[in-house]
Amino acid sequence: MHVGMNSYQDQWAIFLAAVCEQTYAQFNDPNGKFVVPLNYSEVASIRAKSISRVWERFGFMLESSQEIIIAFRGTMSKTNWISDAIASQKTFKYIQEPCLTHRGFTDIYSSARDQIIAGLNKLSPDKTLFVTGHSLGAALATLCAIDIAANTKFTSPYLFTYGSPRVGDPAFARVFPKYVKNSTRIANLFDVVTHAPPFIYKLPKREKTYYYSHVPSVTSLHFQNGSVAANHLIGSYFDDLSEQNPAYAKLLCNLNPGFCPVADTKSSE
Repeated sequence: MHVGMNSYQDQWAIFLAAVCEQTYAQFNDPNGKFVVPLNYSEVASIRAKSISRVWERFGFMLESSQEIIIAFRGTMSKTNWISDAIASQKTFKYIQEPCLTHRGFTDIYSSARDQIIAGLNKLSPDKTLFVTGHSLGAALATLCAIDIAANTKFTSPYLFTYGSPRVGDPAFARVFPKYVKNSTRIANLFDVVTHAPPFIYKLPKREKTYYYSHVPSVTSLHFQNGSVAANHLIGSYFDDLSEQNPAYAKLLCNLNPGFCPVADTKSSE
């Protein structure tokens, strides 16, 4: 079950969860292929660098006659895990207000920023922009949404994230709604990733202490699938959300073979 969404948001939450599943398919395919949903086309592949400074596929941009979607994947490599663990903070330089964000997440996003902004500049600002991601990808989507709202013609993006860790300090969380007025952070209460980094984070043998807060607004899910990984998988989020609107989920999957997550999906964290 979940609380906090209307029927319109339900459908977008289900659809974008399936989009997030395809970011993993893109990464796993040697040629970066994935299932593009009906009436959409791929307009860009997003590449970014984690700690190894090697370019990796991190997601894509889709376009339809009325919408644009930017989607980010979660952790899929050892270097991604290292970046996840670099939970010290740095200044988030893309907005005027002083605030701090997770160093590892911010470095990955910063490496992809120029290509994302350049891609958006080629598209119509009259279209509705959705930014989405799962796990690490949710953190990247959060940073991307506020940056886009502050620095492009797309001033009103819709953000949908799944299983997101905390991204920044309390100052970042406070200023976030000023820029991103349409934000849906979907979090399973039994998903450990949504509880990291802790509110108070201190590196061993270091004096510096960092503080973390979630951005608003949360839609809480309550599912337990028997393991830490299963409680976090994007396929698990998709299944739980689909129970709220099974007719829409069935139609979506039937119209787009291979697009929806399956129960035993092996998407990463």
